[in-house]
Amino acid sequence: MGRGDGALSGSGDHRGSGGSGGSGGSGAEAVDDERWMVIGGRRWRRQDPDLPDDVRDELLSHLGRGRSGVRTAKAAGDVEGDADLAAARHRVDLAKHGLGERGDPWWEQSRPDKKARWEQALADLRSLDT
Repeated sequence: MGRGDGALSGSGDHRGSGGSGGSGGSGAEAVDDERWMVIGGRRWRRQDPDLPDDVRDELLSHLGRGRSGVRTAKAAGDVEGDADLAAARHRVDLAKHGLGERGDPWWEQSRPDKKARWEQALADLRSLDT
């Protein structure tokens, strides 16, 4: 999976059709479609479908702010070691972990572990704003 900030987050409602296109076929394809989506020939992890809507919305807001910060820092000519660029990338990383797009696969986590993951990510993200 990619690390780039330009990777799509799957921020739309991913519960419907889409993903890698395996609408028929074996059960393995159906499970795979629930976990991964293919964009431009590259496989990306989907968001955890168990996220409550309010949690998902807040994490996506942080993700958008982080991505905007990355674009702004790059447009200003900031280099890799720049604090603003590093902070924006950190926000993106925290949001993606909270969404289940990075870190331990959400489908291998228990419900309490999932909740702990997104609560920790939100606490860390909120602390960036204080």
